[in-house]
Amino acid sequence: MSDFEHDRGKRSGTGAVLDMSRLLLRALTGCSVPRRPIWILRQAGRYLPEYRALRSRHSFEELLADPDLAAEATLMPIERFGLDAAIVFADLVSPLAALNLRFRFQPGPVLERPIRSTAQIQALPTVEPSSIAVPVYETLRRVRRRLDQRTALIGFVGAPLSLAAYLVDGRGRPGFPQLVALARSEALAFELLLAKLARLAADYAIEQAKAGADAIQIFDSWAGLLPVADWNRLVRPHLGDLLTELGHAGVRRILYVNNAPALVEAFAALPCEALAVGSETDLSALRVRLGSGKALQGNLDPTVLEAGAAATRAATEALLCRVPARGHIVNLGSGIRPAAELESVQMLVDTVRAERIAS
Repeated sequence: MSDFEHDRGKRSGTGAVLDMSRLLLRALTGCSVPRRPIWILRQAGRYLPEYRALRSRHSFEELLADPDLAAEATLMPIERFGLDAAIVFADLVSPLAALNLRFRFQPGPVLERPIRSTAQIQALPTVEPSSIAVPVYETLRRVRRRLDQRTALIGFVGAPLSLAAYLVDGRGRPGFPQLVALARSEALAFELLLAKLARLAADYAIEQAKAGADAIQIFDSWAGLLPVADWNRLVRPHLGDLLTELGHAGVRRILYVNNAPALVEAFAALPCEALAVGSETDLSALRVRLGSGKALQGNLDPTVLEAGAAATRAATEALLCRVPARGHIVNLGSGIRPAAELESVQMLVDTVRAERIAS
């Protein structure tokens, strides 16, 4: 019996009984659904006029630090579109402040003093899980109280490699050359850093589940930085440890891999309830290769939402036609862009809602 099948109706190790009235959770566990669930990567963002209005009054840092403001941002797309899941408003680097690291946003995260030596990595502290990112936990509690019982709540963490990319290079850079150099010149230090970040990410994710998250998405946005052989040797063990620990804690896992088509099959073999992939991956062919043992999420090209409602409807219907309904969560292949048209987003949601799946 696969994990996908065994987990149906399972009591979460975090102490919460899963509410199987939520479409997202039914899809994650392979249960039949009347229609596919839908949510959107980066759904609380700059394409929303209400979010832009909020940002005109508050900095990004203020939104991250204030659970009331972060909850407001989290709920904006739910209130406008009635999506099937909310994802907590936070940043990939939110838990790294617990390591006594100071980030500023310009607009992406910038680390004042990057971590590049073995001594720096060894000096990173061990942190109590409950103190990792307290505003994020508080945001989840506030959002969970305000969501109806049909809407799932998703937390998220960065995968060890993607977190390490920001720590070592200090900011987003094409190819993250400092991180790649560390992997090639100081493999033991590189692995020590990933092990520490896997521990931090696991603790952070489990605490998010305790605070009300129904599932956790693990973002490996920069998975393809290393050749496959190096990834298997240096990265996979630590990502696997993170996912295994979340599974032991009863946390539902959506594993997201983007811009790394050579690694999709390797990611699919890792323990998780759902695999989310970028638009460059043929989702229907992936379903054929994987069989029915794991849910899939995605993977509409986000640029379609800039082409108008008619183009969005056609692309969405094509996706629904290509990909079997059971175990499919509709989403974009990457984050929604600021130029996305609201009418297109509404059409995407309406088209998914209009589908009726034969029982």
